[in-house]
Amino acid sequence: MIASRVATRTAMVAARNNTSKQQKRGIVDYLTNYPDKVMEKKKIQNLGGTCLGDVNPTWLKQPGDVGMALFGAALVGLGFVQATVGHYRLATGKGKKPI
Repeated sequence: MIASRVATRTAMVAARNNTSKQQKRGIVDYLTNYPDKVMEKKKIQNLGGTCLGDVNPTWLKQPGDVGMALFGAALVGLGFVQATVGHYRLATGKGKKPI
């Protein structure tokens, strides 16, 4: 009876060890099997030359680049406006919180 329990326990441990040796690579498989789009993007970037000062600069060639550039310009503009308002308020003493 004890021998049968030992044999059963040994079989369970052996079965458990075999399954735990396999890797579960969910995110790793996804990242390593992700399709490569480098050559497609390279063709778009090299289209019409690579002069940055030209009418069609390299940093505006990808789809969505114009929107991102406008968003960045809007953030910079907002920062300049807020800095200007802050300097004005510091210089004139306006916009203070009452004590």
